[in-house]
Formats: sequence, structure tokens, C-alpha cells
Amino acid sequence: MNKISIIIPFQKYLHYLKECLQSLKESSYQDFEVLIVCDHVDETMQKEIPSLSNLSLRILSLEDETGVAACRNKGLQQANGEYVYFLDSDDYILEDTLFHLVEHLNGQDVVYGTIRNTWNNKANFLDKLSKKEVDADDEAEKEQAQEEKIQNHLERFQNQDTDRMLAIYHTMVKRSGFQTITALSNLYKRQFLINHQISFDPNFRYFSDQIFLAQVLEKASSFQYEEEAWYIKRKHNDPINEPSLNQEESDTRFEERCLAVECARKLIDAQGPVRYYLDKKLIRYVTKTMIKRIRRSQDEKWRNEYFVRIQSTLLDTAPRVLDDLSAKQKRIILLMMKNDLKGVQKAIRWSFGKAKLKSIFANKNKNTLYKLAYYHRYLKMPIKENVVLFETFMAKNYSDSPKYIYEALNKMYPGKYECVWAINGKHDIPYGAKTVKRFSFQYAYYCAISKYLVFNVRQPLWFRKREGQVFLETWHGTPLKRLVFDQEEVTSASPKYKEQFYKQRKEWDYLVSANPFSSKTFRSCFMYEGKMLEYGYPRNDILYAPDKEERARRLKEKLGIPLDKKTILYAPTWRDDEHYGKGEYKFTLALDLKKMKTMLEKDYVLLLRTHHYIADKIDTTGLGGFAYNLSTYDDISEIYLITDICITDYSSVFFDFANLKRPILFYTYDIEKYKNQLRGFYIDMNTEVPGPLLYTSEEVIDAILHIEKIQKRYQKRYDEFYDRFCCFDDGHASENIVKEVFG
Repeated sequence: MNKISIIIPFQKYLHYLKECLQSLKESSYQDFEVLIVCDHVDETMQKEIPSLSNLSLRILSLEDETGVAACRNKGLQQANGEYVYFLDSDDYILEDTLFHLVEHLNGQDVVYGTIRNTWNNKANFLDKLSKKEVDADDEAEKEQAQEEKIQNHLERFQNQDTDRMLAIYHTMVKRSGFQTITALSNLYKRQFLINHQISFDPNFRYFSDQIFLAQVLEKASSFQYEEEAWYIKRKHNDPINEPSLNQEESDTRFEERCLAVECARKLIDAQGPVRYYLDKKLIRYVTKTMIKRIRRSQDEKWRNEYFVRIQSTLLDTAPRVLDDLSAKQKRIILLMMKNDLKGVQKAIRWSFGKAKLKSIFANKNKNTLYKLAYYHRYLKMPIKENVVLFETFMAKNYSDSPKYIYEALNKMYPGKYECVWAINGKHDIPYGAKTVKRFSFQYAYYCAISKYLVFNVRQPLWFRKREGQVFLETWHGTPLKRLVFDQEEVTSASPKYKEQFYKQRKEWDYLVSANPFSSKTFRSCFMYEGKMLEYGYPRNDILYAPDKEERARRLKEKLGIPLDKKTILYAPTWRDDEHYGKGEYKFTLALDLKKMKTMLEKDYVLLLRTHHYIADKIDTTGLGGFAYNLSTYDDISEIYLITDICITDYSSVFFDFANLKRPILFYTYDIEKYKNQLRGFYIDMNTEVPGPLLYTSEEVIDAILHIEKIQKRYQKRYDEFYDRFCCFDDGHASENIVKEVFG
């Protein structure tokens, strides 16, 4: 007999199950059996499961029932282990998790560990864990505060066994990170569960754990806690296409939540600690989550049937719980018990208003003020039919496709539109456009009343597109790196990135595409269903301008670049896993600029242009006369005109630069990491890009010294690339888009 039976319910998402099983394979403790219980999984997928790892598996299947509860019950019936451990197929454990649990068994009914919530796979989770720096004094203060909090909870039920009280506190309060009570992360003595006939109620899809765990905590006589036994509870970063059970949208979830509490109450002591914390959890849900839905949700169910339904559950709340509530919580709960919706709404407004005032004045949070003005005043104003709001790269500069659409609009319809640019700092904008600072009162005002909005990145999360507004999304490049819903793991953005993007892209009326490849990819990666404007990128119009040579000469003179030397542009992108904070990325220059200067300065100068996300400044000390840092120059399209050779890595700049049919070199020193660990590519860098992949500074220098040979060697591939990715660009994209959107 194995020491542990690990029971894994499985219905879908093989890639998650693979990581789950791999974590078991890597476990330092191996005296276990694995039972995978398939919830009506098709035969083809079932056959793939054994190939996910070389573990010895028992694969079972449900027949009549369905759901996680039924899967776990099936596993319990077939288990042979002395203890059982429930592991969800999208979660994983760390190397020593099982070892730590078994080490502290000593015959206990339950040994419970720690749950850590994450959005990341195991590799990224461990990487972030290793990089996290914790101040020892701050950590000590947190531990002391936590100990005091636990002691307060223990004192509530002085007649209870300390170990039991700690188990109840940990499993029902401290580690319930997703507002649910979970049976995960615990080792249960199988004979204990059999003796007390404890199983999962298959009638509950979302809250069967609550009823199961309430019985376990009520009837178990011995507990042991092992803090270092980590169970990693994973939340899916694509809740649209691959929702976890916690992320599923369901009309039955609210009713089931109430029923689960009512059912669990019948199985436990009405005066005991399990009942106390069960009711406490319900109150927390009501006062933290439900009141937000009552206040904000467009769905009237929260103010009608859900509001009425939860009253009967609240009315049976243990009196001791009500006595321990704060004045604010107690006021809301008592009003809900009285079916006083207006009173609850008034209390919520007062509570949220007070919190906002505190945020504004105590924390000096100006963001709260302009958002208040946006939601409560500006959105009630009429839309102005002739106002257009423009923004590029979070208002960092005057550039990209919105710039060229703006200029075409003013040439084609002079004086017809009032144009406003969201832009931070001083920038020269022709045609007398009004400028506003991003995230200011004026910005919020124009977001609300503008008929047209022209952006090249996503709109703010707080923006609400009104009926009658027209949103033109130009985006900012042909994608090489996988985007949004085509990414399996999101490492560089908010964990809610996909969910947020899904909502935001619904507000786009038009999306600009530079080629057929982009059109197809945008449909996939953005799940975009709206109108695609297939005219090429307006920002590339300048590359087809009849006077582009004269423009290039004037720009060189403006920037002080020698007219008698050729230019090399180095334009790298950022690395998703190297960042200081949101939207601020680290960048370590891997090119040896001093060696380049020594070898190339006779004929060339080097232009440096980092991505606008990169916060680090490139040090050009000692490179005077050779290296020119143009990272703060607004418009990279103009820089292309003065560029003879372009060096990049995984930036989309080469798709645009290819319109000029000039040489492109790819400095891809970290391609394996970028391709396999970070983003992944839409095209094969080895066979499809219009130039060589180079891995050292010496190779880059040699390629520049022999650029004519490089051009000849890659001419056929360059021509194929041009036909595929530059086919929409003809110098008239701005004009065509203005006609269609504004005409």
C-alpha cells in the first residue's frame, strides 16, 4: 500500500495537466499513487495522458455523474493509500511539498500545508520567488502581527483544542485567497474519511469543498500544520477561452454559494468555531464582493433576485459573528436582512465616498478625482460630433500612425474637426491642435465627449465607450512576437491582461492592418471581430513620399549627423522578464559599441533607438562623433529615412523598414530564451526574416563590412518578405483611412 493516493480530477487543458504531473515527477517524496479521474474526456485525449509524464498512473472515468466532486469521490473509492491528497489538474506542488507533509504525519487525521496563489507556471513562479527581496525587519513585523491575529482568534474559543483551532483558522480564513474554502493542500487519513462517511456532494459544482471541509474540521480529532508544504493554486490568465472553475461565468454560482453555506450549517455545531468561520466567510463575501456588484454591475440580478436570495442565508448567521462585525459591516448586513435595498445602496455610497475622500486627501491620489469627474459628470455631457482625440504610446510623443492620420485629416478637411492630442511634455504639433496631459481632468473630459478617438495602444481601463463614439485603433506594428490570446503564459503584463484586453477590444470600431498576415493574426490574438482597415500603416506613408531624400537630408542636418557618412540604426525591443515595474523595462546593451566605433567610424555613424518601454539610458560616453542616441526622438519613421542599415532583434521595426528595401541585420544573441521561454514567434526567424541572424558583436561588425554580399545572399528572401508584409503600403494609407472613418 502506498503512503499517499493523489487524486486528480481532469476534464480539459492537457498543457496544465502536463505541468501538474511534472511537478509530481520532480517530487523528492515518491511513495504515492496517482489517480487521474477523467470527467467525460474523449478517448483520444485520454490516450495522450500517459505520455505527459513517465509516472505510473491509474486513469479512471466517470460514467453517470460529472464535476470535480464526483471525480474526487471516484478517486476516494479506488484509492489504496493510507492518506489521500487532492490535486487539481491545473495546479502543481513544489519539490519538497509531499516530503514536508509526510514528515509531520504521526498518525494525525489531517496534515495541512500552505496555499500560494499564482498566475504563472512553475518555472516562472520559482523565478519570481527567487528574485523577490524581502526586508528582514518588515518580515519580522508582519510575522508578529500575524501571530497576534492568530492569538486573537484562538481566544474566541478558549475551550477548544489549540491544534484544532489553528486548523480551522488556517483552512477557513488565512489561506482562502479566492474567497472560497478549499479542500486542497491537505493530507487526509483515508480511514478517518471512511469512518465518518465524509465525501464530496456531487450536486455542487463550485462549492463542494466547503461542505466537505466543514465536516472534516468538525469531526477530526488531530491536526498538524506544515508551513513549508506549499501547494501552488494556479489561476488561468485566459479566462475567456480557458477559464478555471473559479473563473467560470455561471447563473447558478450565486444560488449554489448560498445553498452550500446552508447545507454545511446542518452538518456542524451551531455554536462551534467551524460555524463561526463559515458565517464569517459569508459576511466577508457580502461586504467585500457583493456590495461592489450591487453598486456597479449592469446586471440587475444583483439588486433584485440575488439581493432577495441571500437574505434567508444571512438571517441564520450566528449571533456571535454579528457581534464581532465592524460598525460599517454590521449596518450593511442588518439592512440586507431587512430587505432594505435603498438603505444598503445609501450605505454603500457613503462607505465608498468616504474611502475615495480618504484616498484623495490622505494619500493625495489625484487619479481618483478625474475618474470621479469622468464617471459622474463628463459621461453625462453630450458627445461633440466634430471633436477628435489622438494618443500615441501613452501620450509619450507625437508620432506613429495617429500622427499621420491627424495630418491627413487636417489637409483633407481643413477646419472641420477640433483635434486634441493627449501628450505629456512639450511637443511641436502642427495645425494648432489642443494638447492635454494624459490622466488629467481635461483628458478625462475629452475621453467622454469626443466623437472620434484615434489610439495606437489600448485605451485606459477606466474608459467606457459611449454609444455614438467611434474608436479607431491603429495598433503599433506587425506582430513578430506572440500577442495576448496567442500567448500561453503572460509574463510581462497584468495577470488579468487577457481578460482586460478582451473587454477593451470590443470597444474598437476599426483596426488598422499593414498586410494580410496582420489581418489574420489580429483576428486570432485579439479575438477581434470588427472592421479591419487593410490600407497599410499610415506611419509608413512617409517611406513612399516623393521627396523622402530631401526630407532625409534636412533631418540629418537637424540632428547634426554627418552628410558624408552612412548610418546604422540599432533598434532593439524590450525583454518581457526584465523590468523595474509596470511599463518600465530594463535593457542591457549587448553590442560592443567601442569595438564598432574602432572598426566602422571611418564610413559609418550609429543611431540608437530603444523601445519606448525601456527605462534604462544607454551610456554613449567616449563614443562622440560615432554614436547618436535618438531614443527620445518622437518619430522613428523619420529616422528610417536617414538609415542605410537597420539592426534589430525581435522588434517590429523591420516590417516597416523593409518598405525601403535597405539591408536589415538581426542581432539575436538571446533568441533561444526569447523564442522558447518568453513570447514565441509567429514566423520562423531562421528562414523567413530578410537578413542574417547574428549572435556576437564581431559577427555584426563583419556583416556591416561586407554588407553588399549580405544583400546579394538574402535578395530572394527579402523580395518574398516584401511581397508578403509590405503589400498594403503604398503611401496613401492615411488618406484612405481618413476617407473611410471621417469622410
